[in-house]
Amino acid sequence: MGFAAIFLAVFLAELGDKTQIASAAFAAGDPGRAWKVFAASSLALVCSTAIAVFVGQYAGEHLARLPLKLISGVVFIALGALAVFDHFRTLGAA
Repeated sequence: MGFAAIFLAVFLAELGDKTQIASAAFAAGDPGRAWKVFAASSLALVCSTAIAVFVGQYAGEHLARLPLKLISGVVFIALGALAVFDHFRTLGAA
């Protein structure tokens, strides 16, 4: 996968997430420290991304025989089904 595709995927995934909301809240608290908030937030994102990359590389090397896409898909479907079930359960209780 190319650099631009990775950049675009991560950039779009990060738009409007909790990290940006927290960063905006810190910067709004004291506009004079915007660069400090930017530097700290950027460093935090770099560190968490580095951990994800190294864990992903390790997993890719040691879990190559497992169907990870299938497993993650089943987990996401199960979580979605639980959310739908919970919605109807709480709807019936109201």
